[in-house]
Amino acid sequence: MSNSAQHLVVMGVSGSGKSTVAEMLAQRLNWTFAEADEFHPQANIDKMTAGTPLNDDDRQPWLEAMRDWMGKKASEGVNTVVTCSALKKSYRDTLRQASGTVYFIHLHGSEELLASRMTTRSGHFMPPSLLPSQLETLELLGDDEAGVTLDIANSPDEIVSEVLTKLNLSAR
Repeated sequence: MSNSAQHLVVMGVSGSGKSTVAEMLAQRLNWTFAEADEFHPQANIDKMTAGTPLNDDDRQPWLEAMRDWMGKKASEGVNTVVTCSALKKSYRDTLRQASGTVYFIHLHGSEELLASRMTTRSGHFMPPSLLPSQLETLELLGDDEAGVTLDIANSPDEIVSEVLTKLNLSAR
């Protein structure tokens, strides 16, 4: 049963609309939703709040916690939608270790659009000053990675419809 579980990881830099799109996908598909930020240890949140980018050592326990959660859900026969920046292929490799099938939905857009979105949102610990370091870290989805890259200039509704079509998923 666990092998049939599916996970959608909505990825991209801060400000790309991961939470909005992931929540809409989870709702349309009636799948379990989780926000990557919920898996960060407090030390990581403190570091980002202070404007200090995380390094790979900071990220590894966070990625493993998400992978383990996805695997646990798969063992229960539950499909999931998770937000995660997943900027590097090595991070996605960790998430891909979860049982079930993992697809990446990369929300991608111009630095100008991303920066304007980050400055207008409230209640988030990621300051716009960290956007350049995120874009520098970003490794685009490779041809060998299951998933799709979508333009954030489109509306969240258009993006969700495109995901459902491209991954051949049916809304409930």
